[in-house]
Amino acid sequence: MDIDLQSLIIWLIIGAIAGWLAGQIMKGGGFGLVGDIIVGIVGAFIAGALFPRLGFTIGGNSIIGAIIAAAIGACVLLFILRLVRRGV
Repeated sequence: MDIDLQSLIIWLIIGAIAGWLAGQIMKGGGFGLVGDIIVGIVGAFIAGALFPRLGFTIGGNSIIGAIIAAAIGACVLLFILRLVRRGV
């Protein structure tokens, strides 16, 4: 896997924005820069796996669409983590 520096920076920016948005939507605070990036990137993977199975896409190949999809995936991740943390 050969990722150039520009792609890596875009992934990090999208991850940070999506993680921050998910923290705001899910009534939590931010998780710090590194935490937001991790939550956002994992959320993007969740959205990338979940959305095609549900039969829809968000925004095609736009950066805004990627941020929205990653934020939705990050919200799913945070919801699951809160369920596990509560022991439900």
